[in-house]
Amino acid sequence: MKGQYQLVAKKGSWESLKRKLKLLTKKTKPYSLEERLRKLAEVWKGWVNNYRLASIHAKLKALDEWLRNRMRYCIWADWKKPERKRKNLIRLGIKQGQAYAWSRTRMGGWAVAQSPILRTTITVVRLRRKGYEPMLDYYLKTIPKIQ
Repeated sequence: MKGQYQLVAKKGSWESLKRKLKLLTKKTKPYSLEERLRKLAEVWKGWVNNYRLASIHAKLKALDEWLRNRMRYCIWADWKKPERKRKNLIRLGIKQGQAYAWSRTRMGGWAVAQSPILRTTITVVRLRRKGYEPMLDYYLKTIPKIQ
């Protein structure tokens, strides 16, 4: 679209959206996963509907990745104890020895959320089964088609 005008969302608007999403994905908020996903969708769907005419594809993709990591972080924090982490990792298909080692990692929760420990176990497919819808998919469905 070089040489043409395009709408963009201003920086403050992105920061506001990210701040709201971060508030809902705090590990100390006592929400179930389904409730958290519902509240998140309420916030970002309204925002995406408001800016659907703008060129937000690339930034939305990056924000989506960040939000998935925040969700993994919340799930990891919900598991709390190393033994529960080990059992849940085994349930998600990790071998026992590996699950034991990963459950006792000394990395912080945010580092674990971005590491292969949770990226390979709590995948987008598994999050979708729980009710997660990527923002980018929703945006692509709502943008008006120009003939």
